[in-house]
Amino acid sequence: MRILFLGDVFGRSGRDAIAHHLPMLKNKYQPDFTIANGENAAHGFGLMPDMAKDFLSIGINVITGGNHSFDKGEILSLMSQSDKILRPLNYPKAVPGKGVGLYSNNGKNLLVINAIGRLFMEPFSDCPFQAVEEVLKKYPLGGSISAIFIDMHAETTSEKMAMAKYFDGRVTAVIGTHTHIPTADAHIMKGGTAYMSDAGMCGDYDSVIGLKPEVAFASFFKKIPRPKQKEPASGEGTVCGVFIETSADGRATAIEPIRVGPILKNEYRD
Repeated sequence: MRILFLGDVFGRSGRDAIAHHLPMLKNKYQPDFTIANGENAAHGFGLMPDMAKDFLSIGINVITGGNHSFDKGEILSLMSQSDKILRPLNYPKAVPGKGVGLYSNNGKNLLVINAIGRLFMEPFSDCPFQAVEEVLKKYPLGGSISAIFIDMHAETTSEKMAMAKYFDGRVTAVIGTHTHIPTADAHIMKGGTAYMSDAGMCGDYDSVIGLKPEVAFASFFKKIPRPKQKEPASGEGTVCGVFIETSADGRATAIEPIRVGPILKNEYRD
């Protein structure tokens, strides 16, 4: 199986970058499934229904989320109707939507799990390790499940790496999101699980993790009031993500970081 994953889509710059570069990336990598984290798509905070529909219409098969999944209440209705928009699995059971989805294409079945970390994140989340464990009891890798992909939306690299180490060999990939900075540690673990601490952001890197620098300055310079409206940077966006290939047993055989656009050094298969 061939899986293309795109990191946090931040604002219009990220949406435009994906719309521009995704056809080329799909042509190059020929993915069976394309996944994108869309929780920052709407002005950096949340996801609007029309944006979700646009993502699906251009060939994104699954949209994952994180701590900003519900910043735009308008998404609740569509999230309840569509199995292609996920929110963190380990949120309380009363939270709308779901955190896991099973998707099929040409006889291949992909299980996507969207988990959220607890270190320096919302304290009300349940244990992501236990939540994923319960899913894997029902959907073990192999047999009818061709691959299992986990979007681990977390603040710390330690929690993300612990997730991958704990489930090494039992899932195809654990890819981190949330920090908006692509890391240099893409590799395959001993058991066959592909890992990268953070896929990075799809957005304008002439910014502070997607926001205009002056907005971030106001947050750090304590005597300057925090702006009521946080403004995303509006320059040309870079698409960041990762491409993963698997063997017949669902374990990863290759992982390649993807970066295409200005500011960052481009990296993708020619």
